[in-house]
Amino acid sequence: MSVSGSSSVQQARQVLANRLRELCKDAGLEGKDLAAACGWHPSKVSRISTAKTAPSADDIRAWCRACGAEDQTEDLIASLWAVEGMWVSWRRMERAGLRRAQVAVLPRFERTRWFRSYSSWFVPGLLQTHGYTEDVLRAVQRRRVPVDDVADAVAVRMERQRVLYEGRRRFAFLVEESVLWNGLGSAETQAEQLEHLLTVSGLPNVSVGVVPTCLGRTRMPVEGFWIFDTAQVNVELVSGYLTITQPSEVTMYADTFATLADSAVYGAKARALITRAHNSLA
Repeated sequence: MSVSGSSSVQQARQVLANRLRELCKDAGLEGKDLAAACGWHPSKVSRISTAKTAPSADDIRAWCRACGAEDQTEDLIASLWAVEGMWVSWRRMERAGLRRAQVAVLPRFERTRWFRSYSSWFVPGLLQTHGYTEDVLRAVQRRRVPVDDVADAVAVRMERQRVLYEGRRRFAFLVEESVLWNGLGSAETQAEQLEHLLTVSGLPNVSVGVVPTCLGRTRMPVEGFWIFDTAQVNVELVSGYLTITQPSEVTMYADTFATLADSAVYGAKARALITRAHNSLA
């Protein structure tokens, strides 16, 4: 499993390691005894029990068998999958193509009622035009995905945008001003995207804020993230996709969003920045 700096992931890894260590203790086994029973080097037991190395499902089966606790095997494997699901590398997530990754997040969007999104790279997916999405996903596909299912992935993302108009949902989007000038795709595509951004910002349930590029900022740009209600944060990093559910960390992202929101402009001022970027394409 890939190692992430998130304390949510590390704490979950540690909980699983503690449970395995307790099984060994309850069985009256020393680490060397467990290693011998499993046919491992003793250092492997040490690494797993201290959460330095994540066990595989087969490791857990062998561990439980050696401890005479096979009735706990499936529960512990389920815990392992839960930990692994918190951090997913792009290679793993996208190995079958981009469409699958787009479909996987749809249920989360459907059950959320309060969305907060901050982007320092691109216009957020829910606000993207078809052409802009195609350019974004095509760039991703060329860089790291051997399967070309971009057209299908774009269709799924476009269909997901219905959540903007269904139910009683609230949306707060923050984008760095640099997003308006990122030069993605053609001038025509970029112009269409900026026009769409102006249109969507007029929806009564949608707030669009632009964080101006200026000297003297007290909060620098950070990685893009989504906050779903108050329960979960998703962060897109260069190497993978992070899911955060630890309440203290969710609060950290909520506080960061609030700080960035305080430095953003809205309404006529935001539209002026978007319009200026749009006019530069003429």
